[in-house]
Amino acid sequence: MSGEERLDDETPADDVDWEMAPDSDAEFPNDPEKVAFLREIAEDIYGESSESRQVSAILYRVSDLYDPDGDTSPEEIYLNVRHIMDIKAKGGLDR
Repeated sequence: MSGEERLDDETPADDVDWEMAPDSDAEFPNDPEKVAFLREIAEDIYGESSESRQVSAILYRVSDLYDPDGDTSPEEIYLNVRHIMDIKAKGGLDR
């Protein structure tokens, strides 16, 4: 057996999706100051590169966690980021 930690006979621990974590049901209290702060940073880093736009979009989505009108979850944010990273690793949408 390799030095890789495993959860069972076949699944490496690193391959388990984050949304299965026990704290994925965490609640995020309304925090208008945090929303404004995260969105201000998102606006500041939004730029010409696709990377800066992606990080900006991620920060904006994270701010939605603290916005009573926001419609997202940590799991959704994680899955979106993972999808973006998978696309980038494969050479982008235009490959």
